[in-house]
Amino acid sequence: MRDWRGSFMTLSVLLYDIQTFLIYKGILAVAVFGITLVVAMYSTYAERKVAAFLQDRIGPNRAGPFGILQPLADGVKMFMKEELIPGTSNKALFIIGPSLAMLTACMTGAVIPWGPSVTIAGEIYPLQITDVNIGILYLFGVVSLGVYGIMIGGWASNNKYSLLGAIRASSQMISYEVAMGISIIALVMCTGTLSLAEIVEQQKGWWNVVIQPVGFLIFLICAFAETNRAPFDLPECETELVGGYHTEYSSMKLGFYLFAEYINMFISSAIISTFYFGGYNMPFVDQLNLDSNVLAILGVVFLFAKIVFFIFLFMWVRWTIPRFRYDQLMNLGWKILIPLSLLNLLVTGVVMMWGEIIKLF
Repeated sequence: MRDWRGSFMTLSVLLYDIQTFLIYKGILAVAVFGITLVVAMYSTYAERKVAAFLQDRIGPNRAGPFGILQPLADGVKMFMKEELIPGTSNKALFIIGPSLAMLTACMTGAVIPWGPSVTIAGEIYPLQITDVNIGILYLFGVVSLGVYGIMIGGWASNNKYSLLGAIRASSQMISYEVAMGISIIALVMCTGTLSLAEIVEQQKGWWNVVIQPVGFLIFLICAFAETNRAPFDLPECETELVGGYHTEYSSMKLGFYLFAEYINMFISSAIISTFYFGGYNMPFVDQLNLDSNVLAILGVVFLFAKIVFFIFLFMWVRWTIPRFRYDQLMNLGWKILIPLSLLNLLVTGVVMMWGEIIKLF
């Protein structure tokens, strides 16, 4: 009888722990999703304000004080606009395209460690939706799926400009993923792990940008190309392709494509901060005698400060550097970045091998 009661109590505790775990992960997932949408929404506002500042203009100033409600007005406008689907399009794929682009953009935030662990009622909870030991592979897998949303949307529109924009986007993203992947291999060689949480933990001393400066530069350039941001915004080059792959889209389906670009920009900034700039780690944090939850909050704030900086960098480059020609874009990817990333990989391997040889003696 006692064995039965003991087993029942053990099962109850286990079920309670699973329930608590699922509730916490659900709350964290909803919070990350909501923050991602809010950051992407106000990135549109920041983009216009940065452009206005660089061009000596005022920018949005009508909706709310200082135009702070402009993103909400844009969202209402998107929802209120007429829903148009071309008669000659593939209607199912026409709808799936922007949905897939938005879905893959939101999925990438699942493996990013947003801060140190917090302690609630004596239990430790990490500020990361899931810590898989192949987090980098997950990121690359999801990012590579994003091109299908663009390709499907451009092909399903049955419009030659949309199709050309989709082909440009797919070839551009595939080309720059090669150099980006090789630069990450060099980072993995230095860290010895594919887990993003472990990569961040290893940067409590030196940040990875110190040991992989060339890899960081390659990754940054490829991030601009992967997110279709200027000067790599050839897929939606209005002077040649009207609007590119989303020429035929209107209402919120167009909004999904535009929104996905800003989400990708936000996630790319978070990944750059995680891989090369210590993530949530702060300098001299060990010297602060603070509560663990206070340190977790400071870590989150510090990570988002880095993210905001890189988002500003994306916008600054857009309004500073002119768009490349398509042949220049492909030459940069295949003839410069890929050889440079291979050279960086070779140098990283030689330095690590030399370090091991010195340890033997």
